[in-house]
Amino acid sequence: MSGFVHDVRRETNGFVVGLAAIAALGGFLFGYDTGVISGALLFIKDDLNASTFDQSAIIGSLLLGAVAGAILSGYLARAIGRRPTKIASGCVFAIAAIGSALAPDVWSLIVARFVLGLSVGTASFVSPMYIGEMVPKKIRGGLVSFNQLMITTGILVAYIVDFALKDVSNNWRWMLGLGAIPGVALAVGMLLMPESPRWLVEHDREDDARKVLCRARRRDEVDEELDEIREVSRESGALRDLLSKAVRPMLVVGLGLAIFQQIVGINTIIYFAPTIFSLAGDPTSKSIGLTVFVGVTNVVFTIVAVLLLDRVGRRKLLLAGTAGLTVALVALGLFFQVAAIKQHASWLALASLIFYIASFAIGLGPVFWLMIAGIFPLRIREPAMSACTVANWGFNFIVSFTFLQLVSTAGKGGAFFVYAGLGVLTVAFFAWKVPETKGRSLEEIESELGADDADEPLAADRATSAEEPARPSAERTRSR
Repeated sequence: MSGFVHDVRRETNGFVVGLAAIAALGGFLFGYDTGVISGALLFIKDDLNASTFDQSAIIGSLLLGAVAGAILSGYLARAIGRRPTKIASGCVFAIAAIGSALAPDVWSLIVARFVLGLSVGTASFVSPMYIGEMVPKKIRGGLVSFNQLMITTGILVAYIVDFALKDVSNNWRWMLGLGAIPGVALAVGMLLMPESPRWLVEHDREDDARKVLCRARRRDEVDEELDEIREVSRESGALRDLLSKAVRPMLVVGLGLAIFQQIVGINTIIYFAPTIFSLAGDPTSKSIGLTVFVGVTNVVFTIVAVLLLDRVGRRKLLLAGTAGLTVALVALGLFFQVAAIKQHASWLALASLIFYIASFAIGLGPVFWLMIAGIFPLRIREPAMSACTVANWGFNFIVSFTFLQLVSTAGKGGAFFVYAGLGVLTVAFFAWKVPETKGRSLEEIESELGADDADEPLAADRATSAEEPARPSAERTRSR
């Protein structure tokens, strides 16, 4: 950690750090909405007479919007620029948050949250892209990871807001409406930020790109960076390149990571944590209070992961974290399935949820995006990351939408046993297919994945280190 702080001081002035903090508000938006609906849903259910399907639709509508937003953001980021896209995202989030708070019925709320999802999906893709293109390469990994930390911080802040407003009149409306504040902060903050130098070069505004780089880089790095941007801009790949024989093994791993991150049930825990505590027999106010502990754990262990990633390695944390959350799911299943455990070990629900979140936060949470960024050649990294992001949001929707129905069908314990079984499959897939990327070249990773016969255009653009985002095109996006 001290080494990273030293690099930040040496490589930048306050401009770059402030820029990353403002851009990462996009992650905060995602985190806040993900967390705030968990507590608000307990009150929406009674106030709007929301059925089990209605509650699932309220959650799922945002996720469908996020899928559409993730698809749309790739076009917008290229057509109008990263900066205007993020400004629009903040404005849409603020308007939709107020619309959600004023919703008179369930379907009005569902529509407002779909629009909110458009903003969340856009921000989840463009925020780390913008940070990655703006900050110096030696500290790019740490500052891009700041987006993940802001997501978990947003979740924690939302849990605290839910707890603080639980006894206030129209509490769920205030909970959702306060989301307008970070939305406005993102839009106003981005008005003060410059456009990405890569976008400027791609649109024949190289002089403007040079001016931006002079603010964000040491003078002796500007010309080299411009050369790198020109090279990557000339060789950018398309979605059709993802189907080539050389890329296919990497795409299998990337999409597998995207899908398995969701099917272990992470967002059922985030979205429904108070509901889970209520199912365990806790009253509503206590359930919301206990959720704050889950949020604190998420933030703390995300910081732990950042400190360990470069020491322990990505694959080890991925396997250990996924195995840990699978054990936690088994414990939750036993808690709900065995009456004696529920009666004499009431603490087990909270302990299991905290252990689950801690395990996810040191493994699948941050490691997923780092691994994705490390296995694709630079030329096709942008469309590959876009495809994985859409898959991640899509399965987020499927798992979250079906959670309450799964509880109704399989029972409380049975639902968590299902996720535990999927956790076992996830560990097996990771052990079988996912390579270590830390400190390894792309050629070594391709060889392990069975992609030795890479097409020449792809082989030509390999980075020296797969996890060194040496080009501004390296993006790391979060949807948890």
